[in-house]
Amino acid sequence: MAPSIDPLPLTPATPAQPAPTHPDRLRVNRSPKAFASGAYSLIDLPAGAVFAQITNPTPGKKAYTTVQTGPDTHIQLNSDLVYCNHSCAPSVVFDMARMEVRVVDDRPLKAGDALTFFYPSTEWEMDQPFQCTCGAGDGLCRGWISGAGDMPPEALDGYWLNGHIRAMIDHK
Repeated sequence: MAPSIDPLPLTPATPAQPAPTHPDRLRVNRSPKAFASGAYSLIDLPAGAVFAQITNPTPGKKAYTTVQTGPDTHIQLNSDLVYCNHSCAPSVVFDMARMEVRVVDDRPLKAGDALTFFYPSTEWEMDQPFQCTCGAGDGLCRGWISGAGDMPPEALDGYWLNGHIRAMIDHK
């Protein structure tokens, strides 16, 4: 489970930092360190609840800032949702068929929780594979994250996966 943190006040927008896109739902903790920023919930929601709709996406080429929506398609989120990081014990799912972010089905979301999703649930092949440091206990951390295509099917058991990932697994 991702560690909870105390909510911090929102930082006012500056020209280099655009206004928050979901100011009633999430807070972005920006870090000058590469890949160290993150998004945190400002609200409590029950398991399975919709956290946010994905609105105003634009098509994009596979990049670390995109989300895969189909076998050969990616989108730029164009919102603070881009700060949702990976975890092998995620707090939300990115349902690309419904264009929504939902709380995981097995536990509620609490204000202050890190907003994380399991990247292989949307990504067949990561643009920038990485060594996971999520700290998920009980052997849940999957270690090297390079996308669902590089993972044995049993390593994906128990995770919510988008339809395009399930279809690609079946085709593999």
